[in-house]
Amino acid sequence: MLIQIPPSSACREHEVTPESIYLSRRRLLAAAGGLAAMAALPGHAQDPSAYPDVEAAKSPAWFDEKLAGTRWQAVTPGNEAVTPFQDATHYNNFYEFGTNKGDPARNAGQLQIEPWTVRIEGEVGKPGTYSIEDLVKPHGLEERIYRLRCVEAWSMVIPWVGFPLADLLKRVEPTSKAKYVSFETRLAPEEMTGVRSGFSLIDWPYIEGLRLDEAMHPLTILAVGMYGRILPNQNGAPLRLVVPWKYGFKSIKSIVRISLVSEQPATTWQSIAAEEYGFYSNVNPEVDHPRWSQAHERRLPSGLFSPNIVPTRMFNGYDEVASLYTGLDLRKNY
Repeated sequence: MLIQIPPSSACREHEVTPESIYLSRRRLLAAAGGLAAMAALPGHAQDPSAYPDVEAAKSPAWFDEKLAGTRWQAVTPGNEAVTPFQDATHYNNFYEFGTNKGDPARNAGQLQIEPWTVRIEGEVGKPGTYSIEDLVKPHGLEERIYRLRCVEAWSMVIPWVGFPLADLLKRVEPTSKAKYVSFETRLAPEEMTGVRSGFSLIDWPYIEGLRLDEAMHPLTILAVGMYGRILPNQNGAPLRLVVPWKYGFKSIKSIVRISLVSEQPATTWQSIAAEEYGFYSNVNPEVDHPRWSQAHERRLPSGLFSPNIVPTRMFNGYDEVASLYTGLDLRKNY
């Protein structure tokens, strides 16, 4: 994998946002009276102003229409603070736009996301090509505030807006032969500086996959937004996968193809370095990367002289998925 070993922090200590500022108004209300009481408040709705410093963005009509009916805080991270928007959108991996953490934010604006279509094919009763509008239309949106754990041992807490992948898969009617789901990122060399690079080791397009039962789990979502606004290009617009108990590279961005297949798909990083990046890639503090420990993670934002180091939890803390792997050796099937 084209790992960029980051400095001890992407932020200097004086840049760290105080917790009291970036905790959202909605989290404070929830702590005071619980979600039920908050839902009863008149005019309870969400907009980007609920999260400080969210950059305004023009949204397509389909997103604005769906956002109005969003179920907010459908999943929350307990007492963990949400990562500031600036960190979540300016420190990430999207190698199609470069290998440095800031490259996606600098370069992904070139990606043309309108119009956008997604092809669904393979072992399904209702294959087809869907516009992003038609793909999202039947589904109610939810806000899922999930922990994101990168294989590089840094982490964030991000409020995604999306819907369960299972709902989409049920619509297209998987056949009895469907055992896995394969996902493919858009390939547009003229818009993607990283794809044009002669130093890339990746055989584009980017491909990821899940077992069908993983894809159908209620925690697995397709995201179209974050922080109450449309998904930025650098974070995988207009449609990305989010699988919160797996390392971040499994949550493929800018999806154009979803294929239901009978055999385990060959995924991008597994094809490049199978000894480092296995098919499952469940967050596991007991299974180290060959070049670093996975026992702890650096939670962003993190100061230079006071790094925010926290213990890594099995399945990233989402213990409800453990039953998916009963009897499976998670050291061998990493």
